[in-house]
Amino acid sequence: MCAMARPRKPLLSTDRIVETARVLVDTEGLAAVSTRRLAAELGVSGPSLYNHFRTKDQILEAVADSVSAQVDLSMFEDGRDWRTALHDWAVSYRAALRDHPNIVPVLARGPGRRPAALRLADAVYGAMVAAGWPAAQATSIGALMRYFIMGSALGSFAGGFVDDVSAYDPADYPHLGQAHLLAERQEKIDERAFETGLAALLDGLERQYEGVVRSS
Repeated sequence: MCAMARPRKPLLSTDRIVETARVLVDTEGLAAVSTRRLAAELGVSGPSLYNHFRTKDQILEAVADSVSAQVDLSMFEDGRDWRTALHDWAVSYRAALRDHPNIVPVLARGPGRRPAALRLADAVYGAMVAAGWPAAQATSIGALMRYFIMGSALGSFAGGFVDDVSAYDPADYPHLGQAHLLAERQEKIDERAFETGLAALLDGLERQYEGVVRSS
């Protein structure tokens, strides 16, 4: 009797678990992820997962870190000035969160021990200190940018309105006569709002930076 050939690739891997969990989170939300559901999706027994992850929370942390790893950090290494680098990084960060909005609540907890998230925080802080920002202000800038980007990804302003003109009676809401049109223009409005807020934030930081340079 001939022995069965061994599979070329292992049936289960950390990357495969994370990718499957990320698809579940993207399509069905955080509540859809359980070790039982993942085992079924992967075609393995539940205990097999424990060779890679001890808990569901560890799996979600790994999914969150895989999203952080999608954020471009090259702008902090290629000579761009600090303002341009912050802008370009914020755009890349928001794009990653926009593609995976359901994982944002996990990311919002902070980097913890997640390697990609820690590299991200390290890159921003290091670039600000290298540009001449004092350490305390560099920390505040990293926090401020994170609050802004996370907040922009947690929900849609335009998507919060319904496309029913009768919902916005002029007698009650005299300035919302066009609000029913916002939902269908959601992506464009949210993108413009993000860029407007980011520019205002960076303008304010630039004014502070001028003071830092004068006092140094």
